[in-house]
Amino acid sequence: MSAATFRSARAVQPAGRLMFSLFAVGMIAILTPAAFAHDAKPTAGKPQGWSYPFACCANYDCRATHTGEVLEKPEGYVIAGTGEVVPMTDKRVKDSPDGEFHWCAHQAGLDAGKTICLFVPPRSF
Repeated sequence: MSAATFRSARAVQPAGRLMFSLFAVGMIAILTPAAFAHDAKPTAGKPQGWSYPFACCANYDCRATHTGEVLEKPEGYVIAGTGEVVPMTDKRVKDSPDGEFHWCAHQAGLDAGKTICLFVPPRSF
């Protein structure tokens, strides 16, 4: 094998690896199902359940609350466990599809316990 042929063969190996890697990454991207936000459990208002928006619940940060965890006060919605007040006009407040309170909050890090979204039932007058 001549020196030129040998150099040429060595140059093809990295190019072949690169092409194989690109092909493999492309196939993984095509075959991997899209990531969806997780679902709220079925309730009387929504027997089939419903999906939390991805913007509110990218990492399973949402859950239905228990009675007394979110309190409706004149200053806004108070998260009993953290004392955080979310004003009723805040963009994080969303209409609850099932008429129940659902709280989406950061689970870890510096923002742990801070509200991402709060799904609220229709206000009572």
